[in-house]
Amino acid sequence: MACTLDYIDFVCSQLNGIGEIRTRKMFGDWCIYIDEKPVVLACDNICYVKKHAAIEDLMSDAECGCPYDGAKEHYILDIEHGDDAKRIVRKLVEVLPYPKKKTKK
Repeated sequence: MACTLDYIDFVCSQLNGIGEIRTRKMFGDWCIYIDEKPVVLACDNICYVKKHAAIEDLMSDAECGCPYDGAKEHYILDIEHGDDAKRIVRKLVEVLPYPKKKTKK
């Protein structure tokens, strides 16, 4: 089951104020970019964030799962708790690199 647009709107509203938010449909579901960094994967109405040392303490009690077949394990972000979700995503925006530019062949 793919994410609903209502869910994507809800996720974006919960993360409002962190930075410039944009969404892109990919992997059969959605990637949420903040300040041009891919921070959240939304698949089947569940939010996933990359496992990263910078958020280990914040996500110590979080469930883990794979957003799609073949993906590495990610933390499941509890987007319902907006303040906690913002704190985690804000930290990821600080430490994650920008995506590499694709070179034309």
